[in-house]
Amino acid sequence: MEAEVGMIRIEIPDFGPVEISHLVLDYNGTLAVDGILREGAAAALNRLAERIAVHVLTADTFGVARSQLENVRCQLTIIPQDRQEAAKLAHVETLGAATCFCIGNGRNDRKMLKAARIGIAVIQTEGASGETLAAADIVCTHILDALALLENPKRLIATLRS
Repeated sequence: MEAEVGMIRIEIPDFGPVEISHLVLDYNGTLAVDGILREGAAAALNRLAERIAVHVLTADTFGVARSQLENVRCQLTIIPQDRQEAAKLAHVETLGAATCFCIGNGRNDRKMLKAARIGIAVIQTEGASGETLAAADIVCTHILDALALLENPKRLIATLRS
């Protein structure tokens, strides 16, 4: 299911205005552990899908992403096993990187996080690539905390202002 594109606007001192229309997420290691969607993620994504478009990008290593996301209002894109970082970056660039809020954990997420207006790295069960951590604007220790940044924009302001 694809959501209509709305926008979340945030003014962050010394970071600039932020206008987010797209939430772009990695699946395995970010939204899921061993292919299984993390508890609470579907509800959080559906709340955000009422405001902005939600996109999930995955090579679907476990072959269950479509069934795990069947009740989530999102656009699921299965990407090829090779050159995943290029596919994810191209997707974000097509959407307009300046309007994207991206979340990931793997090395193949580093380029989309760097390109996005705001990139979030999450360190969970699978860990996170050091290169991806370096490319991120913010690091969170749980996907629900990362998603809550969009639901509670003052948290973004507190973290990114200077």
